[in-house]
Amino acid sequence: MKKIFLVEDDKTISKNLMLLLRSEGFAVSHASTQREAVDMLAESKFDMALVDISLPDGNGFAVCTEIKQMQNIPVIFLTASGDEASVVTGLNMGADDYITKPFRPRELIARIGAALRKADCVSAGFDRNGLSVDTVSGIVKKDGKEVFLSALEYRLLLIFINNPKNIITRDRLLDELWDAAGEFVNNNTLTVYIKRLREKIEDDPSRPQVILTVHGTGYRLGGNYASE
Repeated sequence: MKKIFLVEDDKTISKNLMLLLRSEGFAVSHASTQREAVDMLAESKFDMALVDISLPDGNGFAVCTEIKQMQNIPVIFLTASGDEASVVTGLNMGADDYITKPFRPRELIARIGAALRKADCVSAGFDRNGLSVDTVSGIVKKDGKEVFLSALEYRLLLIFINNPKNIITRDRLLDELWDAAGEFVNNNTLTVYIKRLREKIEDDPSRPQVILTVHGTGYRLGGNYASE
């Protein structure tokens, strides 16, 4: 059972959210202040957090920082304002998503599910064909030796790790890599980056085992991850 940490000071909203989440099979712990939230983080482990931005003794941004430092779990902000500045601040501080009050219950459940699936995939990391990726520290190793990737190469690798069972089209890669490292990415440069990444992580780049080409479609992650 996944454990949700709810940080919300509005009693009515908290009560309704806890009823909704428990009806969906989640275990829920609730804090109504920043101080209470920090104390509970030190005592219990959670799978994700729903955090209100406005709290009586502080704000959700500070709580998000504590969560990411202490447990590094997904955080979805609950905001009444929905103003762009608050949203951008929250995302820049490491929040995984936000939802504006009043929100639709099914939409919230869908967003929670998406955040949990992403976290499960990322937390698993990757260890195959002598290649290991620690997605928390960002360290990539090949046969025990650290491999240094550019920001765009690392993001490219994460796309495959986070989609282990999917064929990823070139168009999707271009969409996800667009300006990721302040560099222009088109079809030709994508081919170059795939080649560079393979040279760093494959035993034999001419016969790749990690990033496989699906002719006429795109690429997929090699091994059992892609076929399970």
